Amino acid sequence: MRKPERNAARRAPRESLLAPRPPGLRDLERARARSGRWARIHAVVRRIPRGRVATYGQVAEVAGLPGHARQVGYALHALPDGSPVPWHRVLGAGGRISLPPGSDSAITQRLRLEREGVRFDARGRADLTRHRWAAGVSRAHAVSPARSRARRSRSPRG
Repeated sequence: MRKPERNAARRAPRESLLAPRPPGLRDLERARARSGRWARIHAVVRRIPRGRVATYGQVAEVAGLPGHARQVGYALHALPDGSPVPWHRVLGAGGRISLPPGSDSAITQRLRLEREGVRFDARGRADLTRHRWAAGVSRAHAVSPARSRARRSRSPRG
């Protein structure tokens, strides 16, 4: 014969694990920080003019997030349908569309870019030397303050 109180005790921890927990302070802080970063990313993407493209890494640098190209992808992926942010102007580092080939979104992105005058080669890459957005941040000058201090401290004084 089963003991009902023992079985009830076994089920209680499982049920509490499956119950949705209220967001904690740490979760709220993370969400607030993420929304601030994403707002900066969206603001940068809105500045990309028609007929120009930027890479995920370039958008991250201009947004003040060097080395966080994936954050740009996450922020653009989270955009609602019909958003005014021109997400289609952001490409992978080699000038390629980063969406799965043949997907509706990849076809939409390519058609929108071609409508704006961006041309693709036979391998599906946009010519970044011709179509890249000159955002005012070049790779040579996009060095974080910590790295520039480290470079100055290593240079010989004389």
